[in-house]
Amino acid sequence: MTDAVAFFTARLAHLTDVADVHRDLPAGGFALVDTRSRAAWDQGHVPGAVHLPTADLPGPLDPGTPVVTYCWGPGCNGATRAALALARRGFTVREMQGGIEYWIREGLPVQTAAGRVEHAPDPLTAPCGC
Repeated sequence: MTDAVAFFTARLAHLTDVADVHRDLPAGGFALVDTRSRAAWDQGHVPGAVHLPTADLPGPLDPGTPVVTYCWGPGCNGATRAALALARRGFTVREMQGGIEYWIREGLPVQTAAGRVEHAPDPLTAPCGC
């Protein structure tokens, strides 16, 4: 049981989800970093996010500000690689599970060149209620 407690405690310390990021982003207190390519960023990103592909990290980030990384989604480990790169530089960092895919699937707003866009939530993913 001790192993399970340690495992799940560590997961919650280093991972977050789109609902929590959406709830906490307006209050600030962390930098939300989109690690995808310029083309992907231009297609749509979380409003308020900073575009910093992993190769460009840490960029202008303040080491004293916690960071949340995200990438495409659960089929991509770009946010994990970025979080590791930042952690190695001493940043407090978490990864947003689900990435932009689940952000969109939950019906949350996306910033595009044409403006802010919202899609209907995917009934398979939202509302989770957890």
